Order: sequence, then C-alpha cells, then structure tokens
Amino acid sequence: MGAAGLAAGGLVSACAPAPERVQTSAHIVIAGAGAAGLTAASRLAQRLDGARITIIDPRVRHLYQPGFTLIAAGLQPARYSVSRTASYLPRDVNWIEAGVAEFDPDANTVVTSTGQRVRYDYLFAAVGIDLDYGAIEGMDTSLIGQNGLGSVYHSPEAAEATWRSLDRFAETGGEALFLRPATEMKCAGAPLKYTFIVDDILRRRGTRSRSALTYAAHNNVLFSVPIVSEKVRMLYQDRAVDTLYGHVLKSIDPGARRAVFDTPGGEVERAYDFINVIPPMRAAAALRNSPLAWTSGPYAFDGWAEVDRYTLRHVRFPNVFVVGDATGVPKGKTAASVKWQVPVAIDHLAAELAGTQSDSRYDGYTSCPLITRLGRAMLVEFDYQDNLTPSFPGVIAPLEELWISWVMKTIALKPTYVSMLRGEA
Repeated sequence: MGAAGLAAGGLVSACAPAPERVQTSAHIVIAGAGAAGLTAASRLAQRLDGARITIIDPRVRHLYQPGFTLIAAGLQPARYSVSRTASYLPRDVNWIEAGVAEFDPDANTVVTSTGQRVRYDYLFAAVGIDLDYGAIEGMDTSLIGQNGLGSVYHSPEAAEATWRSLDRFAETGGEALFLRPATEMKCAGAPLKYTFIVDDILRRRGTRSRSALTYAAHNNVLFSVPIVSEKVRMLYQDRAVDTLYGHVLKSIDPGARRAVFDTPGGEVERAYDFINVIPPMRAAAALRNSPLAWTSGPYAFDGWAEVDRYTLRHVRFPNVFVVGDATGVPKGKTAASVKWQVPVAIDHLAAELAGTQSDSRYDGYTSCPLITRLGRAMLVEFDYQDNLTPSFPGVIAPLEELWISWVMKTIALKPTYVSMLRGEA
C-alpha cells in the first residue's frame, strides 16, 4: 500500500534516457499480473525486440492497493481501486488466464492451475503475497464491517465495509484496537496511519474524549526505521494513543468483540468496540512451496524468494528474477519498491541477452506515506540501511507533517502508479 515515494521517484526518473532495445528470441514468462508483473511486462516489451513474453494470472480485476486506506477512511468509494488488468497489458504479450500452481525451476517450467506446463528461458516471478486470515482463530472475513470488525487489507469492498464500521463507531466512541502481524507485510505503515486517521475522525466528530485508542506492536518498536519509530511514538504520545509492545493477535471473537493476543507474558484478552485486523502475510503458496523459496534464515518460514537483494536475481536459479512483494529482502513490499526493483532486474536480463553486464543495483528504496491526520502526511523514504532518502531534499522534510505530502498521496500518486504499470514512470 505504501507508495508515496512512487510519485516522487517517478518524477525524478522521468528525464532518464531510454536504453537501447535488445534483439532476442527468448521466451520470458511473468508469473503474476499485479503491480510488479504488469510493470515488468511493459518494460520488457519496451526493452526487448523479438522476445516472446507470456504473463500468467487469472485476475481480470487490477486493484490499486495504495487506495485501500483512503477507502477505509471514507474518502473514496471501493471502485476507486478497481480497474481492468487487460488495460495495462502491452500489445503482443500473451496472457494465460490461470493461476500459478507450481514452479519447477530445474525444468524451467511453470505449471498453471489448469495443468498447462509453460516452459521459459527466463522467468519473472511476481506472484505477491497471501493474506493468511485463517491463522487468526475465529476470524471470518465475511463479517468485516459488522460488530466493529474492520480490515483494510482484504479488498476494496472490505475497506469500504471497514469505513462503514468506523463511521458507526465514530458516532459513539469507545475502545479501538490497532495491530500488525509478526510476519513481513506489505506497507508496514498502513496500520500506523489508519490509527492516525481514526484519531482524527473521532476528534472531528467530537467523540475522541469518550474513546481509547491502542496500537499493539508485534515487537518492541513501532516501525523498522528507528528515527521513524521514535517520531511515531512521539506523535502517538501527543495524541493519547496507547502503545503496547510484543503483542500478536492470536484469536478473535467477533460476536463478543474480544481479541486475544500472544505476549511474552502469556495470552492477554482485550475487549474492543472497533478493531482493524491485519492478517499474517506469507509469500504466495506456489512460490512458498517451491525451490525458489529461502531454505534457511529469517525469510524461510514464510517462503519468501531467495534473491540477491541488489539485483533481484535468484541466488540458485540465475535465469529467474523475483520482483514485488514475494522477494526475500529486508525492505520493500510497496508499490514504490516495485518502481525501482523492476528496472534493475530488467537491466540485468537485457545485459545478459546482449552479452554484457549490468551494474544496476536496487538499494532497498521504499517509501511509506504516513498520513498523520486528514490533510497532513509525512513522506518517509528509506533504504536497506535505514537511511532516509528524500526525493526532494530541502523541499519536503521526511518527518514533517505536510499538506504537500498529503496531496502527493491522495492526488499525484495514482496517475503515477498507472504510468508505472505502463512502463512510463
């Protein structure tokens, strides 16, 4: 969801000269037609001359996920995030409308959900994330929008249902719970900013004084970048948002409005009137259960892809690149990361096809559009080393609550995102 830096990054790179096209007859398969897969398709079509490109994905709807928070804030309808996958596919790219059931990199083959075996010379795996709501006991996604149960991540429709639930809660106030999972996740700033949004809406409705807001972090920080974590802690303190650490949602009883957290001291039960549930997230099952996943280390348990963090090339299967949320790298499950990951991976592929080498590197750039109230946001951009990497130094201070950062998030971002899908940003 996080992608404020996408807009900034798009502007920065707009003047870069177009690289020379590379002649090739290679068959390149792209597994997944989300943001990363569509961006890869567009850029490959622009960069390669004569290549056969196939993309595999059953989804006819494309979802603009950075818009989910705006929908759940009541600022946009569900349709704001919905468009057609077909409208972003370059001409001459073959689209197989099926799921990816299996990766067999030893045989250079992808098996689809319909049993079709598709051989490739090169593979771009961009299959994204599975939202594992089933790992939370008692969680039923069909109940989102009822009894104070919200979940921004599930879908545009669930985000809209979350807004309806929040709208009712904001009339009376009460106990509100916010949290994040103990897994890697897409846009780790989304739960934080939704807490800020709810706080602001309650103040505007005049029910903040009758409410208690609690954010439950899964570890001992609020954000992985220390200076950002401290800034959020200070803002939460200023706005009377209580913070808990080492709390991971284990189960929920939507009818009784009670949630149980695993903590270092044992299980803790809390009542709520409104809750925003963020599920554990894992690499898509086909990748998680394949030889492409890490076999040891911190990214192995949830099946993230074992890639070189700087080139996005698979460590053990050099004709495979993995881009987008499924990559097993320290940062970057955002659209802004896709913007910078895909060109690097394609540079390395194009160089290999041309018989040369590329020195392109992905430095972990990502961004988190931290809305801190309606009309204000912090444009936080950073890299693998937790360095702040502002796109407009001296103009947009990354840790200041600015209206221009809000404008970038709510107005400038979506057209830039669409340009990215078309390989134009």
